[in-house]
Amino acid sequence: MTDPHAATPDLLPQQEYFAHLAEGRFMIQRSRGSGEYVFYPRVAAPRTGALDLEWVPASGRGTVYATTVMRVRPPAAPYNVCLVQLDEGPRMMSRVEGIDPQAVTVGMPVRARIARDDEGQPLVVFDPAAKVQA
Repeated sequence: MTDPHAATPDLLPQQEYFAHLAEGRFMIQRSRGSGEYVFYPRVAAPRTGALDLEWVPASGRGTVYATTVMRVRPPAAPYNVCLVQLDEGPRMMSRVEGIDPQAVTVGMPVRARIARDDEGQPLVVFDPAAKVQA
């Protein structure tokens, strides 16, 4: 009988992603051939099917692409859920912290950091980032 908790090849990239986070590193995949960045971790690049994915450090910079406020029953506080476009290109679902959830806006520059959820598992969240004057 097969162990349902055993790692299958399609789960290995996700496990490696979370291992990087546990070590304090926000890493994403990039195709060696095309240079295209990939998120969520996977075995093959979307669209091309390229199998030459490597792990590279993410810049941590991004822009809020879409946002909503989750209003929950008190005493829990409302929180933000957003889609962030990473400077490398891919988008990822997360939240922006360090600001009122209703103050998060589309186009807001953000910076990633690794936080821990209620069970102590690492995850990527974002904080507002000041715009750099050119």
